Amino acid sequence: MITHNHKFRIKYSETDKMGFVHHSNYARFYENARWELFRELGIPNSEIEKLGIFIPVIAMDFKFTKPAFYDDEVTVVTTIKELPSVKMKFHYQLINSDNKIINSATVTCAFIDSKTSKVMRAPKSITETLSRNFNGVLHNLV
Repeated sequence: MITHNHKFRIKYSETDKMGFVHHSNYARFYENARWELFRELGIPNSEIEKLGIFIPVIAMDFKFTKPAFYDDEVTVVTTIKELPSVKMKFHYQLINSDNKIINSATVTCAFIDSKTSKVMRAPKSITETLSRNFNGVLHNLV
């Protein structure tokens, strides 16, 4: 298992008329946290794309527990529980400064060959990097 923490502050532009973070932002929060995890592992998205690989989202499941508000400091905890094959699942918890879970999600991505647009197995370089870091906790406090 790999766990990564990504800390940030909620922007005013991410809230709605009720003062809550608009639900559409959660996908972006999790995408940012996912790429920060890869960057910290030494395989940034730019390098993955140079290999001719795209990793699009193919499924998302969100559970909204509490709202988040403008200027809240929050942490996305991203967990990878299993090594990927052609798909990769990311488990997320968005935690507020009171250490309360305000949202949780599971996002599934696929590995796609950028030239053929066909599903492919996860590249060996990615699975090896993930394997070396399994059972680790990564902290990226951006």
